[in-house]
Amino acid sequence: MGFLSSIFLGLVQGIAEFLPISSSGHLSLFQHFFGLTEAGLFFDVLLHLGTFIAIFVYYWRDIVNLVKAFLRLVTGLFSKKKKGARKGRKDPGARMILMLIVATLPLFVILPIKDKVESLYSNTIFVGCALIVTGCILFFSDRMAKGKKTVRSATLLDALLVGVGQAVAVVPGLSRSGTTISAGMLRGFSRKFAVRFSFLLSIPAVLGANIISIGDAVAAGIDTSLLPAYIAGTVVAAVSGYFAIRLVNSLADKGKFGSFAYYCWGIGAAAVIATLIFH
Repeated sequence: MGFLSSIFLGLVQGIAEFLPISSSGHLSLFQHFFGLTEAGLFFDVLLHLGTFIAIFVYYWRDIVNLVKAFLRLVTGLFSKKKKGARKGRKDPGARMILMLIVATLPLFVILPIKDKVESLYSNTIFVGCALIVTGCILFFSDRMAKGKKTVRSATLLDALLVGVGQAVAVVPGLSRSGTTISAGMLRGFSRKFAVRFSFLLSIPAVLGANIISIGDAVAAGIDTSLLPAYIAGTVVAAVSGYFAIRLVNSLADKGKFGSFAYYCWGIGAAAVIATLIFH
């Protein structure tokens, strides 16, 4: 793998991971129709690390507050002061942590069928149809009434249903960010909070996936001669991912989140038609 390929893959990962257009769907189509060399498992882990860094940089204040809230929760467990316990339950940081935990739980249901889901990656007709579905989700998300729920008013059921959306979106072609943000809007989240919750929710998902994959990546072997190219791709994924997060926040706030629907419909339909004609 050369520098150009690694940079291109990093760009695709960074942009498509956060824009609601499905990174897995795009990588699948690029590999199938353009002969793009599939990234090795170790490079795949690094690319996800790049997008992980992008989230940390953009939401560093939220993450610091969540860490502080977690420490307060742990401290509160050993505190005998009832007033402190009641205060902890009203702490928005503690509520956010609890919501993120609840929203992450549906992913564990997917683990037993992980191999079957990954087998869909090479089915371009399925991926194309999934992209069309993603477009429909995005199109209707902008036409929902503006919600007002924030971390203080959202319920655990709201968080769970957004988490179900994230679990369903492991299917290649379905956008994780598009599905979770739209699910949040459907549950009455404010647009700003829906985006924020979606991207913070991706942290445990990406971290968990990387922990599972890192052992397999090391076992498969690491070609040290490709490390410069790997690092270049990771940096590109981090930088492009950061600006993609900024763009999604801006468009969602302006009610233009559904603009990506037309793109997903076009790419999805083209993938299905091309597969039927040439294969």
